[in-house]
Parts: sequence; structure tokens; C-alpha cells
Amino acid sequence: MITAVIFDVDGTLIDSVDLHAKAWQDSFKKFGINVDFKAVRDQIGKGGDNLMPTFMSPEEIEKLGEEITAFRAKHFKTTYMDQVKPFPQVRELFERVRGDEKKIAIGSSAKKEELKHYLELCDIADLVDEKTTADDVANSKPDPDIFAVAMAKLGSSAGETIVVGDSPYDAEAARKAGISTIGVLCGGFTPEVLRAAGAMALFDGPSALLNQYEHSPLKKA
Repeated sequence: MITAVIFDVDGTLIDSVDLHAKAWQDSFKKFGINVDFKAVRDQIGKGGDNLMPTFMSPEEIEKLGEEITAFRAKHFKTTYMDQVKPFPQVRELFERVRGDEKKIAIGSSAKKEELKHYLELCDIADLVDEKTTADDVANSKPDPDIFAVAMAKLGSSAGETIVVGDSPYDAEAARKAGISTIGVLCGGFTPEVLRAAGAMALFDGPSALLNQYEHSPLKKA
């Protein structure tokens, strides 16, 4: 029986994937590293610690990694954050999950300050039992740390928990933690990519999951 649900945020609850990709592309360019937008977008869902090695050598990361990380965080906040919008019916979905007597955690690669803004944007702060961010763990997605910590905070076992996420890195991280994943397509990853990563069911987004709740793994389990 499912007693707890862990939600990813970027691309799952809010429309932010393109904006994060732009911020990373801008940040790499600032430091003389030219990367293709689509190549960066395909990596969104990972934390910076796992994203940067795709485009930088270990030597470059050692030399520039901290500067790029700091610049990206500030650049995203000042240039792109106010463009982030919530997907429809996020609060209604959370109310439905809570009404089903399930606990809710957030498991995000975002920083704590960003997450606070997103929860307010979606009007769900009062419906969240626990939060785990990249600030709370040594390794971000697709490593399992974020979901494992969120599950521990909820006090649920892997068999009692399910993840809702938009990226293959959510599904991969959840699988490593022994947790099943519901994939949502609103983050822009294809059904084939999400299924290959281990998503057990796919929905277009929060509205679709809410509208099909009775026939979803959330209700069936």
C-alpha cells in the first residue's frame, strides 16, 4: 500500500526546464564553454554536481566549477526565475493525495531558497510534510540520495513510497532507492526515455494525474 508520495519540482510541478537550460548555457558561455541548448536541456533534472561533468573535464571542474555554480544560481534568480509558472491544478492534486491519507515530500535538485519560492508559487507549502533539496545531500540526481533522505524523513519504506517526476534522472534515482516512479511528460522528456529509465506509468502532467487519479498507481497501490 502506498502511504507516501515524493514529488520532483522542476518540470513536474512548474514549467522551468527550458529556463534552467538557458541559465546553464549562459553560465557555461560566460566562462568560455560553448554548449548546445538541447544538449544542456537533456541534462536538466540532474544537480550541478552531475550535470557539469557532461560538458567539462575534471580539471575544468576543479578550476571553474564553484564559480560557474555560483554564477548560474545568481543568474537564474535575477534573469529567469520570475518567468517560472506552475502547471495547472498542482494544489488540487496535492489536496487529493492528502485527502487519500498519504504523506507528501518534495525531493528536488533545487536549492532551498529556490524551492521555497516554488512552493509558494504553486500554493502548496501547507500541504508538504517534508522537503529534501540538493543542499541536504552529498550527491544529487540521478544518485538516489535525495529520494532516500526524503523517504527517511517521511518514515516510509520503499514499497510504501512512490515518486512523481518528469525526467529520466528522477526515475533512475528512484530505482536506485528501490522506489517506483510515475512519469509526467510536461517536462519535455519523451515517453520512450521515461519508460527506459523505469517509469511505471505516464501522465501528461499534474492535471492529468489528478483527473485520472482513481486509475493511477497512486490509487491502485
